[in-house]
Amino acid sequence: ADLANQVADCTPDVLLVGPDFAALGASLCAAAGAGCTLFSIDDTLDAQLQATGPCPDAGRGGDDLSCIYYTSGTTNAAKGVMLTHTNFMVNSLHVWPELELSEATVHLHHGPLFHVAAGARLFSVTQAAGCHVFLPRFQAGEVLAEIARSRITHFTLVPTMLRTMLDDPGFATADLSSLRCMSYGSAPMPEALLREAMEKLPAVRMVQSYGMTELSPVATVLGWRDHLPERRTEALLRSAGRPVATAEVAIVGPDGTHLPVGAHGEIVVRGPNVMAGYWNRQDLTAEAIRNGWMHTGDIGFIDADGYVTVADRLKDMIISGGENVYSQEVEQHLSMHPAVSQCAVFGIPDEKWGEAVHAVVTLKEGECATPEVLLAYCRDGLAHYKCPRRIDVRSGPMPLSGANKIQKSVLRQEIIDHNAA
Repeated sequence: ADLANQVADCTPDVLLVGPDFAALGASLCAAAGAGCTLFSIDDTLDAQLQATGPCPDAGRGGDDLSCIYYTSGTTNAAKGVMLTHTNFMVNSLHVWPELELSEATVHLHHGPLFHVAAGARLFSVTQAAGCHVFLPRFQAGEVLAEIARSRITHFTLVPTMLRTMLDDPGFATADLSSLRCMSYGSAPMPEALLREAMEKLPAVRMVQSYGMTELSPVATVLGWRDHLPERRTEALLRSAGRPVATAEVAIVGPDGTHLPVGAHGEIVVRGPNVMAGYWNRQDLTAEAIRNGWMHTGDIGFIDADGYVTVADRLKDMIISGGENVYSQEVEQHLSMHPAVSQCAVFGIPDEKWGEAVHAVVTLKEGECATPEVLLAYCRDGLAHYKCPRRIDVRSGPMPLSGANKIQKSVLRQEIIDHNAA
């Protein structure tokens, strides 16, 4: 249904599908309209390409539209983000130096390419003349085997992927000697998980990037030098790094006023990495880009050294008893407990407090911790109003989006439905 809505929105002329998706492709082509032609990516298409001469250069570049990436649309219909050739070129210029991409790069792609964090790396690695290796999906054992088999030098992970990989039984014996760089982002990285990864992969350079689809996608980078033992302070590792070369980053209040160093507010970005707008949605474009600044919907602050720290999504901030509770702060604390594998913190409706802080955790294999133990741990390290009113220990896996992010909205609705039953 999501794909049908997207092709109906952007009305493509050509639809390319793999042979496993022939039936789906036919239905999507119909949803796209009479002008859409369906091609199956198989040996027949390859033969047609081999028999066809090169077409003239379309001469596209600069601010011409390059791609439309659809956002996840967790609260409403997905929006088509229009990214230009300039957007992708400046993104490549931002990541080349920190990732040290070159013709010697062998990059492993295992994330969904409809997500710009993975998709943009197609361009930056190609522009650096590197080599691409693809897996159809992320499975920790397959990733570990492919790193050894193809001598992978670079790969990108979201936190849930990293946790799964470190917990895989084959990790201890896997040949990871070819790895040079691991980049991470797209979701908050628990400090405990990052420190564990740096300890277990001491020869691998870690690089964090922060951004969003509308920023093509990188706005700030926490470089590998910031991860070195002599620099890796708690505050630094919990930050998202400093703005990339061509972007300006600021913090603004609800009225758009720029706030001083250390003050919490909405993170806004301007520069050549900002999207051209939302496809066919000038109203949403005007709402997101004001006076040239892209409003990210993230809350954060900038310190005296220019490092940006993301405190929460505006929609995820919990207001309990009139106090602002940043879910990421509570998640960071819970993730430091030695038994916790993954955690998600969110607000649920509460008659007394307006919203109550609620946490859901999964435990590492072989570990045991009761909700009471975890609540006591929170009370020892957090202000009382920030502590969860309840913690659920989940036996099954967390619900994940196609980009392997924990779906807080799904967990929240499960709790609300359970409470109403």
